[in-house]
Amino acid sequence: MKAQIYSNRVTLKVLVITIGLIIGLTSLVYTELLVDELRLREYDQIDFFAKVQAKLASMGAEDNADVTFLLMEVIKGNDLIPVILADENGIPISSKNITIPKGLNVAEQQDFLINKIEDMKEDYDPIRIDFSNGEIQYIFYADSNLVSNLRFAPIIQLSVLGILALTAYLVFSTSRRAEQNQVWAGLAKETAHQLGTPISSLVAWIEYFKTDEDFDQSIIEELQKDVTRLEMITQRFSNIGSEPVLKPVNLEPSVRGALDYMSKRISSKVKLGVHYEIDSPVEINVSLPLFEWVIENLCRNAVDAMNGVGELNVFIRLTQHKTAVEIDVKDTGKGIPKNKVSKVFNPGYTTKKRGWGLGLTLVKRIIEEYHGGRIYILESTPGVGTTFRIVMPIVV
Repeated sequence: MKAQIYSNRVTLKVLVITIGLIIGLTSLVYTELLVDELRLREYDQIDFFAKVQAKLASMGAEDNADVTFLLMEVIKGNDLIPVILADENGIPISSKNITIPKGLNVAEQQDFLINKIEDMKEDYDPIRIDFSNGEIQYIFYADSNLVSNLRFAPIIQLSVLGILALTAYLVFSTSRRAEQNQVWAGLAKETAHQLGTPISSLVAWIEYFKTDEDFDQSIIEELQKDVTRLEMITQRFSNIGSEPVLKPVNLEPSVRGALDYMSKRISSKVKLGVHYEIDSPVEINVSLPLFEWVIENLCRNAVDAMNGVGELNVFIRLTQHKTAVEIDVKDTGKGIPKNKVSKVFNPGYTTKKRGWGLGLTLVKRIIEEYHGGRIYILESTPGVGTTFRIVMPIVV
């Protein structure tokens, strides 16, 4: 069921991305077709202007009145395409739709138009005009603002769609996270409430056994430890969904205490070790019940990954700049495949036949949301083992 839900989410993401790509490619192709058509029309307009001008020059003054009128209409109709008419040496004669900076004298204006011609030649070959008297002129032109702006239309369109999609995702993600927080808090507090009654009953039974002198007192001590642990678990669940109280704590005793408790409740074939590699004690702000829960959860997962046989070591050291503490939980288990590393903290991910796969999700939530730290997989090699790293800022 969990795999099916995850698969459906992945399929939905792929579908949305595919639809977005189709829309984007369609928009790009369609816009490019429009741009090519507009470019062709602009070329035809400039070419027509050149032919009319050449025809006008070859006609007598008494015959060219109608052609002159037609040429003026063509010139007036061109209010978009930047054009420069130049002689055979490339010296500008006139221009149209070219914005010349203000304050330039005649020579500077000529230099500006010559530079503009060089830019135009990089995009289009000029249209040559051959007059009947042997004179040659050239028309240089560039894309109109309409064509240039149209090429950015798909980018603008995709950007708007992207912003809308991102906004919708953020709204949905925020509402979903708020809903998840309510579910987490409700489930945790209900679990704590349900644990209260059997714990009270166990406490009563322990007190009863203490009055029996024939009852093995060592058993009572172990029962008391388990009840104390259950009370701590109840406190942990009560803290989920509430703002935890953070206090400066030296990590070494806490980590050693968590491993000592586990050592009596796991296989004797698992070798546990704590390596404190800091010269002087340092403190970090933590909620001790929640932090110990993190260590226990990581260690329990490590023991399961080793199938009850191997080594589990916890290394505590300062970061390079000595602003935070690194806690590495390293096992010699079966490791995590590369394609699964990014999923281990996802709700529902588990390799076990039983369980909901919420342990590492809770761990990440406790470390990053409640304590402002980070947790990630430092390294994992199938058949060799896995190392989880926790980074927590130290108290300054």
